[in-house]
Amino acid sequence: MAGVSNGSSFKMPSIKFTKLFINGQFVHSLSGKEFETIDPRTGDVITKISEATKEDIDVAVKAARVAFDSGPWPRMAGAERARIMTKWAELIEENVEEIAALDAIDAGKLYHSLKGGEIPATAKTIRYYAGAADKIHGEVLKPGRELFAYTLMEPIGVVGLIIPWNFPSTMFVCKVAPALAAGCTVVIKPAEQTPLSSLFYAHLAKQAGIPDGVLNVVPGFGSIAGPAITSHMDIDKVSFTGSTEVGREVMRAAANSNLKPVSLELGGKSPLLVFDDADVDQAAQIALLGVLFNKGEICVAGSRVFVQEGIYDEFEKKLVEKAKAWVVGDPFDPNVHQGPQASKKQFEKILSYIEHGKREGATLLTGGKRVGDKGYYIEPTIFSDVKEDMLIVQDEIFGPVMVLKKFKTIEEAIESANNTKYGLASGIVTKSLDIANTVSRSIRAGIIWINCYFAFGDDIPYGGYKMSGFGRDLGLESLHKFLQVKSVVTPIHNSPWL
Repeated sequence: MAGVSNGSSFKMPSIKFTKLFINGQFVHSLSGKEFETIDPRTGDVITKISEATKEDIDVAVKAARVAFDSGPWPRMAGAERARIMTKWAELIEENVEEIAALDAIDAGKLYHSLKGGEIPATAKTIRYYAGAADKIHGEVLKPGRELFAYTLMEPIGVVGLIIPWNFPSTMFVCKVAPALAAGCTVVIKPAEQTPLSSLFYAHLAKQAGIPDGVLNVVPGFGSIAGPAITSHMDIDKVSFTGSTEVGREVMRAAANSNLKPVSLELGGKSPLLVFDDADVDQAAQIALLGVLFNKGEICVAGSRVFVQEGIYDEFEKKLVEKAKAWVVGDPFDPNVHQGPQASKKQFEKILSYIEHGKREGATLLTGGKRVGDKGYYIEPTIFSDVKEDMLIVQDEIFGPVMVLKKFKTIEEAIESANNTKYGLASGIVTKSLDIANTVSRSIRAGIIWINCYFAFGDDIPYGGYKMSGFGRDLGLESLHKFLQVKSVVTPIHNSPWL
């Protein structure tokens, strides 16, 4: 059984912002409806949040439209947008502890990891895109005819952003920052499970000087506020991160409304391939972190681990030892490696998959049970003796559950890695440059990590192949999806072109 921490003393942060943020103001929803946001450590209510419905989305979109069509933001010099965004980043850095506490109580994420890593990284992401704001330009063309032509890169307009609950801060910033740098105005719906930090970021954006109407935050339910955004006739672009099933609905809504372009970062069932020449201890540690980081609630989790037969037995032994030493408990305890799952619904879904794996005949090497009798804690869980068609091998579980399988040849490993409807990420552990090059070019996934995992960077784009979606977050590719190209053409001579 994994190690268990009984938690640590912690004072609940004051919850200052619980209303919708529209046109630069915190306002009640028009319906007066509210919903509860829950502390996954205990299952208790943290606070009540104003619930955005279609009517609120309409108001937010109208504010964003006015800000785009006649406000200063899209017309502002890129250097001035950069200055304001940099101020926003500075304010985030001044409030790291408070934001970290909000995400810890709202999403069950590790406080010390948030404070020391994820929240400071959001400020860096904003700075990265602020640095690009004054470098958006087209190019002069050389047409074959007697024409002078050039292209303009223009902001696409009002964008609707829908983000998931597993990384409330990271997902907020990696979508909002490039959209703002491009000169767009934004309506963003945080997940109903984790709205607290998004509202706090809106407060800081106002302080930084982002004009009214440019950033609008509308917490609400995916089934109500989500379609109101994706089908809205006055939203010019949608970027969504979430499940493949909902991604289909987003595409349908966009197509059936004003045919707005969409970008989708969807599910994953990512493979990690460990070859005979790997350092077994290092490989086991990479594999463990690959599936247990953020409680396995991460779309690129290395949840399918394939190990070459020469080191399989030793690898399995080390992996199980490490999993049993993994400490599960209160996310505010610095000795804890894994907090609670983000919600009761997700907690129950993961446990149901574990039971399904047992019924399918997989061997449970370790874990498989809840931890404690309060909150949404689950032991690190590892299955072996799995078959490719098992549900636990094919479905995205989105929790601390790994399936382990043996392979003989490189070709067999590549075939198994690609035997999935998803294509988001993959990991390779080997000392051989030939193996690394061959396998990385053969796996159909948007990002490949060699002898590491979860190595993200602001300048490293990531996104999916196949049913993991299309479009990229991070990197300049993310900035470009909020821009569109306009060609301007004129005859070289004064006479009209005929």
